[in-house]
Amino acid sequence: MDLTGIPLVTIVTFFPLLGIPVLLLLRDDQEQAIKRVAMAFSTMAFILSLGLVFGGFDLQEAGFQFEEIAPWIPAWGINYHVAVDGISILLVLLTTLIMPIAILSSWTAIHDRLKPYMIFMLLLETAMLGVFVSLDLFLFYVFWEFSLVPMYFLIGIWGGPRRVYAAIKFFLYTMAGSILMLLAILWLGSTAGTFDLVELIAQNGQWVRTSTEMLLFIGFAAAFAIKVPVWPFHSWLPDAHVEAPTAGSVILAGILLKLGTYGFLRFNLTLFPEASVQAAPLIGILAIIGIIYGAIVSYPQRDVKKLVAYSSVSHLGFVMLGIFALTPQGIQGAILQMVNHGLSTGALFLIVGFVYERKHTRELSAFGGLWKIMPIYGTISLIVALSSMGLPGLNGFVGEFTILLGSAASRSYGNAGLFTALAASGVILAAVYILWMFQRMFMGEVKDENKSLLDLNRREIWVMVPIVILIFVIGLYPQPFFSAMSASVEQVVASIGGLVAGGH
Repeated sequence: MDLTGIPLVTIVTFFPLLGIPVLLLLRDDQEQAIKRVAMAFSTMAFILSLGLVFGGFDLQEAGFQFEEIAPWIPAWGINYHVAVDGISILLVLLTTLIMPIAILSSWTAIHDRLKPYMIFMLLLETAMLGVFVSLDLFLFYVFWEFSLVPMYFLIGIWGGPRRVYAAIKFFLYTMAGSILMLLAILWLGSTAGTFDLVELIAQNGQWVRTSTEMLLFIGFAAAFAIKVPVWPFHSWLPDAHVEAPTAGSVILAGILLKLGTYGFLRFNLTLFPEASVQAAPLIGILAIIGIIYGAIVSYPQRDVKKLVAYSSVSHLGFVMLGIFALTPQGIQGAILQMVNHGLSTGALFLIVGFVYERKHTRELSAFGGLWKIMPIYGTISLIVALSSMGLPGLNGFVGEFTILLGSAASRSYGNAGLFTALAASGVILAAVYILWMFQRMFMGEVKDENKSLLDLNRREIWVMVPIVILIFVIGLYPQPFFSAMSASVEQVVASIGGLVAGGH
């Protein structure tokens, strides 16, 4: 079925917004109707996004597909320009999959001001999708900044006791980096006469000297590094995760952090190839520090949600290592690991949320022996934990192995063998803190106050089923995912391959 003639990217991106007027028509006390409307529009966005894959997406095509372009502010060289390619299509699908899961996970957790909560969820979905499909820098920046607003309110209104502090810290950190990116975008647009990414790439850097290219690279990198977050710009993340409602943590880990890694891939590597090669060793070092630091700091945490939050710093260090290896295997592994992290870490936050709704505590010392009284919960938790630590046969292993393969073959790192060996130690450290967490929560004797805890209900099982299926599918048969991204990744690597080979 060929859907390439339909503005499908625009339809997918903005479809969640159509649910907002319907929600506004409902009374505040119509809780079931509010939840069903939000769930229906988010689920439909996922179904529509499948049309991008099965409606004519060409796996052999390296360029952008389902492209839509229309003049927006022609006097300033600004267009409405959206499309997908092998890099962005997987992240679009991840977004449209995670959002209905997050909404379903909120079914019994959120009662206060439910209607604005669901409105912010749908606004956030459109904002994040817009980031992944925008090919005009001005349009990209609008979506990028707008994504801050719904998440700010989701944390600040529906979060934990320190929610206001965490929300403001999240907003200020990300806004600070965004200002530097805005200055870089303004310079690019005014100098090159266009904000269009495709045109800027085609100009092949004619508008910039090498020293200026590095400054522009830093401007974009500042925004993306804070969003990832790359060590040492990570201090906002644990607070945001711990205070956010469960669905907020799932979206934050599953999708929002990927906006940063995607930005490095889409903009830094393609617009500033020379600066990317020069910066690769430094970013590789920061990535390795993040991998080891995140794992070491995860181990002593007593709040299980904070433990999972710090693990994100470690896992996303692998993604950054793969991107700046500047090899096909490294970048493909990084993209797949973005998807894997969204699934596995998102699932870990769901697991924490399920038990928090029952116990109203996240302290590890409050648990123990849960597998005996909650066998379904324990089994799903074990699968997700093993996935997160990279057990062969599950999704995490494929991503980490491909990243390490790409890192070992990298010519952008000064000593690729040392970089790879240090990064590989993070796999062992991950096993330590994840198995320690699992042992504290699920093994041993059941505390008396926990004996009345109920196992997962049908809704909670359905929340986890799609994630568990994908954990096994990607782990056992990742080829379709690599096929989708292969041509686009090869194009990115080819554009900077000569610079790496030349030792610039």
